[in-house]
Amino acid sequence: TILIGLGTMSAVTMLIFQDTSKGFVGSIQLSANDMLRIGDWIVMGPADGNVLEINLTTVKVQNWDNTITTIPTYTLVSSPFTSWRGMSESGGRRIARTINVDVNTIRYCTPEMLEKYKHYTLIKDYIIQRQDEIVEYNKANHIDTSEIMNGRQQTNLGVFRAYIKAYINNNPKLNHNLTMMVRQMQPTEFGVPLQIYAFSSDKQWIQYEEIQSDIFDHIISAAPMFDLKLYKKH
Repeated sequence: TILIGLGTMSAVTMLIFQDTSKGFVGSIQLSANDMLRIGDWIVMGPADGNVLEINLTTVKVQNWDNTITTIPTYTLVSSPFTSWRGMSESGGRRIARTINVDVNTIRYCTPEMLEKYKHYTLIKDYIIQRQDEIVEYNKANHIDTSEIMNGRQQTNLGVFRAYIKAYINNNPKLNHNLTMMVRQMQPTEFGVPLQIYAFSSDKQWIQYEEIQSDIFDHIISAAPMFDLKLYKKH
């Protein structure tokens, strides 16, 4: 009878204090593994903001709209969450955004098109060097270039991609010690995506958004200069 009573009392006690017990274990794991600190920016469910308080049973997060979300401490151990501390401690904040080019405007460059593009300072040397390589290749391989389909040719999309690359390489607000590239993604029903992948030197949200917006303002405005149109739904 005594053993049964003790077992029942233990079960009831564990049931009553299970959240506290889980929270205690969770707080130890968070601390021991350095998973969370006050001031960290985390994303978990409705929580998206900075950690204000970490205690035995709960973690308080102030969201970007200044609301407060309370998360059980043990949930941060048992469920996945995103911590942006790595970004904050790194040398930049990632920009990875695409524009979609209308496939109907992509074409081989004519001599007249190349002459026009040579007036764009950032890619003048690129076009000359690239064209010299192409002419030498076609000549060495005895390719009949009277048909533009034969041999190697420059395209307005390729030249535009080179221009974007030169533009971001000359942007002082980007971190040039981190990855910077312009890549063509898998074509979709919305056109051919070009992704700009780089890192802003300034990691503050407002400044980061301004830097990113300035880059894409310029790129979107520059596309027609290369006889390209961006996709738009008809």
